[in-house]
Amino acid sequence: MALTISLTNKVALVTGGGRGIGRDIARCLAEAGAQVVIASRKQEQLDATAAELRDLPGRVIPIACHVGREDQLTGLCDRVEAEVGPIDVLVNNAATNIGQGPSLETDTSMLDKMVDVNIKSAFRLVHRVVPGMIERGGGSVLNIVSISGLKPQAGGLLYSFTKAGLIMLTRSWAREFGPHGVRVNAIAPGLIQTDFSAYYWKDESRKTELVGDQPLPRLGQPQDVGPAAAFLCSDLAAFITGQVLVIDGGALA
Repeated sequence: MALTISLTNKVALVTGGGRGIGRDIARCLAEAGAQVVIASRKQEQLDATAAELRDLPGRVIPIACHVGREDQLTGLCDRVEAEVGPIDVLVNNAATNIGQGPSLETDTSMLDKMVDVNIKSAFRLVHRVVPGMIERGGGSVLNIVSISGLKPQAGGLLYSFTKAGLIMLTRSWAREFGPHGVRVNAIAPGLIQTDFSAYYWKDESRKTELVGDQPLPRLGQPQDVGPAAAFLCSDLAAFITGQVLVIDGGALA
């Protein structure tokens, strides 16, 4: 019997859904039939992505939102529920990475921004969305973390710190929400070729250093992540929660 990922009649919210990994997650969710709201700061980019994905089984709806601002997150959720429906799938993908370099050269303003975007946005969205999931008897939350949350990223203290924190939130939420039918998982990508990670792969020597020893010695692509995300958000993963799926070409091995 063929296995088919189906998210028909589900409403999904994907932060950072306008490009890169978030865009491919949105594509895969919409291919599975979900109505997918993509959110990020730039409406033009969201509109372009929605136009590119307009022929999929599920609609892709673009709504601009700065995830680092609590009032905008609240407005985003209110609008999704009013215009699309209750949120069944939440994908916390939006992230930033500033303060790269020696840790003693970072400051609290960098820390505050990293926590606002990488940690507080997921925390706030879970607090806003999960009570409704519990009332309806189920739902799925997927946090996009990083292998940098499992192994410190050189010159990336703040990024590693926030991604490690999101991993612990994932596991804690899974334990708390599981009895209510809400699953919480994470995906930890390695080096994926996106604009977000360009610093690490545009320089050929740096790229070779990072991927040359991988069992699969190539850069990851967004489409290496999207299908796994759709699976974890679907009923095919009904007995999976509290897990961190590493997609890194074997880098951590």
